[in-house]
Amino acid sequence: MRRFRAVSWQLAGSALALSTVGLVVISSASAELTADYVSRQSLWIALGVVVMLVAALVDYNVLLRYAIWIYVAAVAALAAVTFFGHEAGGARSWIGIGGLGGQPSDFCKIATVLLLARRLADSQAPVPPRGGPWVTAAVCALPVLLIACQPDMGGALMFVPALAALAAVTGVSLRSALVALGAAVALVAALWVFALPEYQKTRVLSYLQPQADPLGSGYQVRQSRIAVGSGQALGKGYGEGTQSNLRFLPTPHTDFVFAVLAEEYGFAGVTLVMALFLLYLGNGVRIALAARDPAGLLLVVGLLAFLAGYVLYNTAMVVGLLPITGIPLPFLSYGGSFMLFCCAATGLMIGLDLRRFVNV
Repeated sequence: MRRFRAVSWQLAGSALALSTVGLVVISSASAELTADYVSRQSLWIALGVVVMLVAALVDYNVLLRYAIWIYVAAVAALAAVTFFGHEAGGARSWIGIGGLGGQPSDFCKIATVLLLARRLADSQAPVPPRGGPWVTAAVCALPVLLIACQPDMGGALMFVPALAALAAVTGVSLRSALVALGAAVALVAALWVFALPEYQKTRVLSYLQPQADPLGSGYQVRQSRIAVGSGQALGKGYGEGTQSNLRFLPTPHTDFVFAVLAEEYGFAGVTLVMALFLLYLGNGVRIALAARDPAGLLLVVGLLAFLAGYVLYNTAMVVGLLPITGIPLPFLSYGGSFMLFCCAATGLMIGLDLRRFVNV
C-alpha cells in the first residue's frame, strides 16, 4: 500500500466513480424493463473490483512472458464462440450461463495488447523476434477477422485506435503506414461486400441520411438526439427521462446510456462524466510516461487507446456523428465481460505503476 501514488488512487477512484454513475443511470433507464439490471450490474462491479485488485497484484512481466499462450487461449475461445456461441443482437459473440453472459472478444483485447507490447518492445532489441512486421500484422489481423465474422463490426473497429497508438509510439515508417492503410481499406471493402449483413449496411447508410427513414434505420439516432437535446443545462432529473422510460430510446441501459445521462442530468451531468474520463485517461498517460521499460509503456498505451476509443466512439455515436454500431461506454454501460475488461485494464495499469521502482 505504501507504493500507491496519488496517480494510482485517482485512476482507481475515477473508475469506481464512473461505475457508480453508471449504476445510477442504469437504475433509471431500466426502471420500466422486466429484468433486474441493477442487481446484475452491481454484481459485475463487485467482481470487477476483485479483478482490478488481482490484476494489480500480478507482475505484468509474468503476463508478458506468457503472452503468446494467453493470446492463443483468447483466440481459441474467440474462434469457438464465433461459430458455436449464443446469438444476440444479430451477432454470434456471446456465451451465457443462466441469465449472465459475456464476450470472449473483451478478453482477447487484453491478450492482443500483451503480445503486441512484448513483440514491439523486442523489435527494438539488437536481435529482433522472428517474423518481423508480418507476424505482428497477423497478431492484429486474426482477432479482428474473427470478431468481424461474428459479425461484430463495432468490436472489430475498436482495435484500430489501439493499433494506431502502438504504431505511433514505436515509430512506423511512412511506407509501412501506407501499406497498412491500403490493406485496411481493401479489408473493409471485402467485408462490406461479402460479410456485412444487410441490417448493418443500412445502419451505416442511415448515418449519412438519418431523415430518409425516420421510423426505421434512422429511428435510433433521432431518438438519441432528442434525448440529448432535451436535457438542456441541468436535465429532467432521475427517472424523469421520457425517451428512456417511455421506451422511445432503444437499449437505454447499454449502448445509449450516455443519452439517458444527458437527458436526466443535462450538460452538468455530461460535464462531470467527461471530467472523470479525462481524469482517468490523464492518470493512465502519467503511468505510461513513468513506465520503467518499453514493454510496460506499450502495454499501458494499448489499453488506454482501447478505452479512449470506446469513449470517443460511443459519445459521438449517441449524438449522430458516427454510425451506430453497438459500442458500449466504459464503466457506465450495462455488461459483465466489458466491465471486467475495463477493470482488468485498470488493474494492470495500477500494477505497472506499483512496480516502477522494483528491480527486474
